[in-house]
Amino acid sequence: MTFTDIFSELWSSLSLTEAHAEAPPADDDSEDKGEEGGEDEEKSGDGEGEGGGDDGGDNDGGDEEEEEEEEEEEAEPEDIKPKLEEECAKSSQCAPLKHHYDACAERVTKRQEDEDYKGPKEDCVEEFFHLSHCATQCAAPKLFRALK
Repeated sequence: MTFTDIFSELWSSLSLTEAHAEAPPADDDSEDKGEEGGEDEEKSGDGEGEGGGDDGGDNDGGDEEEEEEEEEEEAEPEDIKPKLEEECAKSSQCAPLKHHYDACAERVTKRQEDEDYKGPKEDCVEEFFHLSHCATQCAAPKLFRALK
């Protein structure tokens, strides 16, 4: 056995076969029949739901449990980080960065409105990240004090 044979054998033993969740459709005619059959199934499914009163009661109980879980999820405390960051972005600490971001946003807006603009293409990503960083740095100590 050669060196390459060992690796090829090892590779073939470790490679995974392809698995499909659903089989691909056989042909176009079967798809059309399947769609029509789906409508018939929906109609028969409605009839089963009306006739099977016991099953309908069990589903309602499950819905109530889901509603209770949703109510528990809604009881989570409010995230104060966005509010703190917004306050910090408006503070005097981040005012110069906010001014640069607003000026950049104004230039970009004017450029979009003016089709004859021939200046350099600009976005405000850098200014946004600087402002965001400042707001995050300002809000972090306040946030951790509130979480303790």
